[in-house]
Amino acid sequence: MITSKLPFALKTHRNSYLLIGPYFHQRVKGVFEETIIPDIYKQVCEELRDSGIVVHYGRWLTEGNPYTILLDFQPLFARKNEIKGRLWDDFKIDSLNSGFDFDEPVIWSYAAGMVIERFTNMMPDKKVSAIFHEWLSGAGLLYLKTQKVRIGKVFVTHATVMGRSLANAGHDMYRHDEKGKCLMQSIDFEREAYNRQVHYKHQLEKVSAHAADVFSTVSEITGMEAEHILGKKPDILLPNGLDINNFPSIEENSIMHRFFRDKILHFLLYYFFPYYNIDIEKTLVYFTAARYELHDKGIDTIIRALGKLNETLKREKSKKNIVVFFWIPSAVRGIKPEIMENKMFFNDIENSIKENSEEIIMKLISTVLADNTVTKETLFTSQLLSEIKSKMLRFKRDSPMPPVCTHDLSDPYDPITRMFAEEGLDNSEDDKVKVIFYPTYLTGADGLLDLTHYEAMQGSHFGMFPSFYEPWGYTPVEAGALGVASVTSDLSGFGKYIMKQPSYTNSGIFTLERNDKSEEYVIDSLFRLMYYFSKLPKKKRIENKLEARRLASLADWAILSDNYVAAQNLAITKAYSD
Repeated sequence: MITSKLPFALKTHRNSYLLIGPYFHQRVKGVFEETIIPDIYKQVCEELRDSGIVVHYGRWLTEGNPYTILLDFQPLFARKNEIKGRLWDDFKIDSLNSGFDFDEPVIWSYAAGMVIERFTNMMPDKKVSAIFHEWLSGAGLLYLKTQKVRIGKVFVTHATVMGRSLANAGHDMYRHDEKGKCLMQSIDFEREAYNRQVHYKHQLEKVSAHAADVFSTVSEITGMEAEHILGKKPDILLPNGLDINNFPSIEENSIMHRFFRDKILHFLLYYFFPYYNIDIEKTLVYFTAARYELHDKGIDTIIRALGKLNETLKREKSKKNIVVFFWIPSAVRGIKPEIMENKMFFNDIENSIKENSEEIIMKLISTVLADNTVTKETLFTSQLLSEIKSKMLRFKRDSPMPPVCTHDLSDPYDPITRMFAEEGLDNSEDDKVKVIFYPTYLTGADGLLDLTHYEAMQGSHFGMFPSFYEPWGYTPVEAGALGVASVTSDLSGFGKYIMKQPSYTNSGIFTLERNDKSEEYVIDSLFRLMYYFSKLPKKKRIENKLEARRLASLADWAILSDNYVAAQNLAITKAYSD
């Protein structure tokens, strides 16, 4: 999000824009170019070093190469108890029993606050603003508040601590009772925070929201959540965007879709054909890609809807196959040996044909020109046929079904594969819906698909992101920018955003109704959408791809970055009002 926004921030602020982050030596190689600290800053940096903060000054090696300060704050850990004590004395943030996951960002952001203070004091004739993202940066904002540093302070929460915690536990916070009262109105969030042992994060977030000159969230739905949980209504919304110019054009997307689709189909050949044949020409590729949050990301809903889709297509004796990838990283021990063997034997067959490809093509051309029937015997020599037959015997497996997961999982009771079994999604030959849990990051060199995240999406036909809890939801936006149709939900920030666009017609990027709907209703609605998309002729699928791209462009930073400028200007106005 930050990298895609940079060109627009730099266009507005030019050299007045500065990024601050933590310094971790092993992680900055290749992404940060350190330079000599300018003379005007040297004295301040020496003073900060004496306080336990080592300043690394340079450029972030990304588009625009913005000036960046990275802070080695490890020496400041010696003052951890003092810093946490101040948070209690000044703001009653109870972090007595907090762990490293709280302490580390608090020490870093406190250090960032000290740095901002020193640099701001060097520019008494300038009006300065700072944007603090999430509770992790809150201690820096609160430091500036207690020191009465004159600076416009913007605090942005992307997802509230308690909202995420309760959603993970399955609480439908947005549901309304029969009298129209939202469930959030009846929850004691302070007590729940202690019960879930996240009270220190929740308290830091809440205090930061109130201490800021401008409080913001990334979406309308998170704003409503913040109003109930944090007791603070956002002053302005700051939706997340993307730089549409960094994505392929519509024409390029069309070409790249075919190229990467063929790579996926190539993978399916050695994934399924050792067990049984499927009609590759009549196969659609659906997918979901997310963190492993079974309920929040709607993964459970997808699996149950796929179970209904499979039974329906089987009853209809459909000629189509729907192959569904679950690109969801999880703990693994390695790729399943049988899949690697399948790939090796398949490559052996493929290489035999490629080595004789020129001769095969000549035979094919002469057979067609002679208007003769094309058979294996007319294309292949008896020696090559014998060789391929021998290799095919090794390629074919006795086991009746391909696995539902590409890797050996560390968890023998993995929830996704267990749900597959519950819904009868076992990749049997008569299944019309085939599932592939692909529990590793798509780096482009994983040993199987060898596609990046974007390449895998581009090669697919339909993405599924029916989130139960999603403050914004980047993936359907990215899919749309890549010319891929998808479904989001009205409980996601992006879903609500596009639903309010005047030109929205619920196509290209579909929006599933989840708010105030039963789980059965949601599952059935998703099933119907999956079924509808599976029946679309190619022309209609292309129309949806074009509409998905158009809708994604509505979240372009060229449109949304102005909100950040407005937030900073408002913060400056409040901070310098007297």
